[in-house]
Amino acid sequence: MRTNEHVLIAGSGISGLGAALAFGGGSRRVTILDRDPPPPATSPDEAFYKWERRGATQLRHSHAFLGRLTSLIRDRYPDLMQELLAEGTRLFGFEDGLTPPQMSQYAPAQGDDDLKLLFSRRTTLELVLRRYAARLPGVEFINDAGVRGPIVRHENGKVIVEGLKVERNGAVEEMRADVVVDASGRATSFPDWLRAEGVTVREESSPCGILYFTRHYKLRDGQDEPPRDPGGPAGGADLGYIKFGVFIADNRHFSVTLAVPEIETELRMAVMKPEVFDAICLAMPGAARWMNPERAEPVSKVFAMGELVNLWRHYLKDGEPQVLNFFPLGDAAIRTNPLYGRGCSSGVVEAHLLRAALDATDDPLARAKKYEQDLTTNIRPYFNSMVELDLGAIKRAANERNPDYQPSLRAKLTKSFTEDGLMPAQRGNVEVGRAMSRVFHMLDEPTAFLKRPAIVARILATWVTPKATKQARGLYPPKAGPDRAEMFKLLKIAA
Repeated sequence: MRTNEHVLIAGSGISGLGAALAFGGGSRRVTILDRDPPPPATSPDEAFYKWERRGATQLRHSHAFLGRLTSLIRDRYPDLMQELLAEGTRLFGFEDGLTPPQMSQYAPAQGDDDLKLLFSRRTTLELVLRRYAARLPGVEFINDAGVRGPIVRHENGKVIVEGLKVERNGAVEEMRADVVVDASGRATSFPDWLRAEGVTVREESSPCGILYFTRHYKLRDGQDEPPRDPGGPAGGADLGYIKFGVFIADNRHFSVTLAVPEIETELRMAVMKPEVFDAICLAMPGAARWMNPERAEPVSKVFAMGELVNLWRHYLKDGEPQVLNFFPLGDAAIRTNPLYGRGCSSGVVEAHLLRAALDATDDPLARAKKYEQDLTTNIRPYFNSMVELDLGAIKRAANERNPDYQPSLRAKLTKSFTEDGLMPAQRGNVEVGRAMSRVFHMLDEPTAFLKRPAIVARILATWVTPKATKQARGLYPPKAGPDRAEMFKLLKIAA
């Protein structure tokens, strides 16, 4: 490994901060360019209410770190984990989410400690991550720095990236580096800049089919969070015409996110109104217990995010790198539906995969190939799964609007297997729940649990158990909310 290699990172969101963690420590010199002003120097609340981040469109949407990332932080950066917890972030483990049937079966098992969610507002996560990264040897942040393009040369049919053109204080300067990392997010300009240099940037794209809406709340003085109710209404559900989730956060805050299918034009236009957003949430028992006006008050407007696609960018052509010393991370490389909560965790994991690729060899060609291969191995299975799930959700949303829809036999069987086999088994059997939790946390591949005969046998046994028996055992959750017609009537929207 070359010593004192200079890594220049464009973007200081979660992925850029993940790269700062991965490359900081003294073996390399790391410079992070941030187009925005520095964060407030005080509390997480000040960051949430006052920190403006033009470069981070998702800044005030719901966030959580999955087990793949929380275990990485725990093992590699224990001091960082302590700082996150000291600022009010919350860990939620596998045992914390057990249902009553699972509780009677539960015994701690190896790997359970990896199944922890870290709940927090994203502003708090970024604030603590940035403060920690800035103290690492060799790491420098440069604020109010706008990237205006790469510095390149052409050699043997390859585009060699040698640095970035950076605008500061009205003047453009050249900043040279050995490695350039694009962590500038989903609005990255690098694909167009590199296409202008002759690079073929291939993009795989598939629709997410939703728009995303979030509002934040805070517990009132003297009020506590609702007590955990393992057998009660879920804090998140998919009702076909809408999805919702309650996200616990730090320092007495929480948020609710609603995902509305793109084809539900009337609903997605109405949900931007705070009173409509709250009315929808209060109609969902799992959200209403948090949203009770006596318990909590809203502290933000309704934030919206659209143009959501699953996107994978390829800078290799026919298996061969076209551009060297340049590596995209996070949304600049791979975008996925934020509904699944995998973006932040994937971005930081990708940064550490990049670190491993650069540590493995000094050869630029080999580095590019290894990074692409490791991305494919570690991220691609989840990407494919999310694409498939989103396409299925788009079809389901269309069927919700069609009064004449008649499902095929295959559709009926799939629905029955999911609703009467898979989900009740997950709710009723701790081993099935653990196996599916490992998939959720990006620790096992999406189909890994279906390759385990004992898990499949438990699911099939649950599927063929009479529905009345399953209901008596509490394997079905309470109704998550009103159906489409009921909700539209409640909101006085034409269905």
